[in-house]
Amino acid sequence: MKKFSTLFLAALFCAPAYTLVAQTPQGKDQQKKTGAQAAAPPTQQQAKPAPPAGLTDYGIEIGPDPRLIVMMAALDAAGWDPTPAGEKPSVFRELLRKDQAALDPVLRRRLQDFYERHTLKDAAATPAEQAARYVSLAYTLGQPPTFDAPTRSDDLPAGVLDVLDFVPLLREFYRQSGMDARLDGYVRAHRAAGDALREPTVEMARLVLSYLNTRPETVAVERVISKSPEPPGKKKKEMQVVVPQEHTRRFRIVPDLLADPVVINFRAVGDDYYVIVPPDTDPRLSETRRAYIQFIIDPLVARFNRDVSARRDDIKQLLEHEHGRKGTDLSPDIFLTVARSLVAAADARIDASLRRRVLQIETSRMLQQAKDQAAKDAVLKESKERESLIDDLASEQLADAYERGAVLSFFFAEQLRGLEDSGFDIANFITPMMAEFKVERESNRPAEYAAAVTRARDARRRALEEARKNAAPPDERRAALMKGLGDVDELLRVHNYEEAETRLLSLREQYREEPLVYFALGQEASLSAQDAFDEALQAERLNKALAHFRQAILFSTPDTDPSVKLRAHLASGRILAHLDRRDEAAKEFDAVIAESGPNDRLHLEALAEKQKLAGP
Repeated sequence: MKKFSTLFLAALFCAPAYTLVAQTPQGKDQQKKTGAQAAAPPTQQQAKPAPPAGLTDYGIEIGPDPRLIVMMAALDAAGWDPTPAGEKPSVFRELLRKDQAALDPVLRRRLQDFYERHTLKDAAATPAEQAARYVSLAYTLGQPPTFDAPTRSDDLPAGVLDVLDFVPLLREFYRQSGMDARLDGYVRAHRAAGDALREPTVEMARLVLSYLNTRPETVAVERVISKSPEPPGKKKKEMQVVVPQEHTRRFRIVPDLLADPVVINFRAVGDDYYVIVPPDTDPRLSETRRAYIQFIIDPLVARFNRDVSARRDDIKQLLEHEHGRKGTDLSPDIFLTVARSLVAAADARIDASLRRRVLQIETSRMLQQAKDQAAKDAVLKESKERESLIDDLASEQLADAYERGAVLSFFFAEQLRGLEDSGFDIANFITPMMAEFKVERESNRPAEYAAAVTRARDARRRALEEARKNAAPPDERRAALMKGLGDVDELLRVHNYEEAETRLLSLREQYREEPLVYFALGQEASLSAQDAFDEALQAERLNKALAHFRQAILFSTPDTDPSVKLRAHLASGRILAHLDRRDEAAKEFDAVIAESGPNDRLHLEALAEKQKLAGP
């Protein structure tokens, strides 16, 4: 049972199992309908909308932003560095610094002086907080090379006015650093990083839209007052008319290879919602997902503004109560309060649903393995304890939002609990939900959630202590290998094959019989062959890749991850098939089929490749 506890706690406190997002657990959450659900019009259609076809239908775009790339490069030259103490900078940062090694020392000093003068004085400020104002500044500027600056105004995003004078230095940096010649290459590297985000982003969007049972509003209508003359024959005078104007709304995911590796930045600029993500970010994780929920919820709150306005005094009373309790300044914007509360509630409920699904799968597996009734009873008892922990974690998540001003987060979470299986669009319930909350009930939330928050934090502390106690002793040599291979992966992702090969050859000198190194060398050679226009050069690189994959197979041992050998056979077979060496290719695919299970992904891929060989 101890193994079950450890595994499940790890699942609770780490990223949820997103491969299961299409399924929603049923049971206790379904037993009681809320007032909002009971008030739903009987004529509404319960059929869910068909899922959109691609990112554009979800209102999502993924791609680099040149002005942000230049801004982050200039910040690096100015001395900003988010690299954790004792660790090496990222591969892209190392390459950038190599490119900028010849930067004019006078300009570098001026950049550093500006950054040092405008450093946040709070000693606890993180690197991400130090860079936040510059990131916001980048999104107020035009694109390079002009970087048109906004007019000085109090309407600028928070902190931008403090660093607005950085813009002339940014333009000078762009001209003197050679950035204009290198920017296309940097954009390609960022675009390659963005390509890896597409599949998990689609999963994230489907999860959110399936949970809320809605579609994204990708068009915003603004009512603009225009002046128009009277019709002919009447005394001429100007009349005011309201003209609707449409704007496209977009949720833009922007990869940033120079970002703080553990922080996601979110900016809403007009109708554009920007989520700036570091490398290897999983968009399904909470920060990106929460931002997308906000993209979906904001226009709904705006559409039902009359319902929100009708509860203005009650919402302000709740905010004043929380302000007095915590002694903090909370935004008086009631629409922002409602939107944040609904976003926090949906995010917490989605997390809880995913965690319950993980629990169901793990409990089912443990029950099947139980040898007698006593063992089954123990599994069920522990499962109930884990379910209580899921509720505590949700309360902790909602409490954090409540204390930051989302004072209706608990109320909306309770309402959503009853709507999850209704099949109705969330928009149908905004009006009844806004009419139903009670000020006194929501004011008492802090007293109600205190015990649950304490239990959740104690459980997290125990899980961390258990993990440390059971952790295997660090293998520094192995860790160095995996770090080196991770850097190579990043180089391959941005198509820097020359640097990747250099690093792999260095790793080969240190790990002469490591199959992972030879497999990575094969990957580098085969990927670089794809970019070769000369047929002879392409064939040379493919044959080099074959040799490396064969060495990966040769050096594999019973202790090696079996997938390395299988992947090497599969890659070799594909290269041989491309070179029209079909008999040899078939042998490679047969090796994968013989050494893998019938449901294994590599087994199925090898079968598909072998079928292709039989074709014309």
